[in-house]
Amino acid sequence: MRDNSEHKENKYFRAKERVVEIKKFYTSLMFYIVFIAFLAGLNYYTNEFRYAWFLWAAFGWGIGLCFQAAKAFRWAPFMDKEWEEKKIKELMEKDDETNNKDRWS
Repeated sequence: MRDNSEHKENKYFRAKERVVEIKKFYTSLMFYIVFIAFLAGLNYYTNEFRYAWFLWAAFGWGIGLCFQAAKAFRWAPFMDKEWEEKKIKELMEKDDETNNKDRWS
């Protein structure tokens, strides 16, 4: 029984971590929209978009936002905590196998 409650607790904490990641993404997206809109307004005020320099900031920050979205919504499996845990377990098992072979040789 203890193992089952431990599993549920781990599941809860993983879900809670994911919610925090998604919340961070939406917060970043909101700041992105507000700040880029401000820069666009400033750009229009200073030179009426003869040179749309605010697009450089939008592009650079947008790339970072895309990576954050990929992490939050699990679009990139190599950024996932579950993948990390599986890989760690796999490598530990391989290490155990290697050590057991050496021991019996």
